This record gives sequence, structure tokens and C-alpha cells, in this order.
Amino acid sequence: MDLAAYLPIALMFLLGLGFAVVSLLLSWKLAPNNPTPEKLAPYECGIVPLQEPAERFPVKFYLVAMLFVIFDVEIVFLFAWAVRMDEFGWAGIAAVGLFMILLIETLGYVWKRGALDWNVATRARYRRVVAPDAPIEEAA
Repeated sequence: MDLAAYLPIALMFLLGLGFAVVSLLLSWKLAPNNPTPEKLAPYECGIVPLQEPAERFPVKFYLVAMLFVIFDVEIVFLFAWAVRMDEFGWAGIAAVGLFMILLIETLGYVWKRGALDWNVATRARYRRVVAPDAPIEEAA
């Protein structure tokens, strides 16, 4: 393997790194530094926070985000398989079939556990606390 072929890549890496370092040093030396209380105060959307938020985000938001990421990555795997489907033959179809069965089973599990249900009043485990007299709608 000839290392001379990598010389342009190394040169470009060093040039980029040098540019970043020189830019940071110049901005640090040349920029004015006059902090005032207004500049040092926390700022968010024009409102100065006077207290902590009343409530935190429920775990439900994070659970749905994690489920979205998991199922989104699964779709990426399926897309990669679909591109090379002809080369895998029946073994590839069987592997993706098993993969899809497990994926659908996982979706059924999180659905049955109520991870996708945002209507707290209709969930059986909260019905006693939130809305004991609420009518129960059975899913089809």
C-alpha cells in the first residue's frame, strides 16, 4: 500500500484543523469582551425565568421518543434489505419474515401495555384513580 496516496487527505485535514484553530484564536484575541449584567442574565424567548417549571415532562414523552427511534431504525434495516433482496434469496426472505414477526410482536406488546395510549382516563389501571365512572370503550 502506497502511503503517498493519503497525502492529499492528510494535507486537507491539517489545513482544516489549522483554519479552525486560527479562527478561534483570532476571535478570542480580537473580539471585545465587556460583559454586563444584561448579557450575563439567562434569556429564553424574551422571558426571564423566575422559578423552576411547575411540572416536568412525563415519562410518556420519552417512551414514545424511544419507540419512534427503535421503529425508525427498523425501517432503515428493511430499506437496506430491500435494496439487496435479489441476492439474499429465500434465506433472506425467511430472515426478514422472522424480523417482521418480532417487530410486529413488539408493537403489539407496547400497544397492549398502553405505551401508545394517551387517554389516561380509559386505561384500566388508572380508571380507579382518575375517572372511576368513565364509560369503557373496548378496542376492536
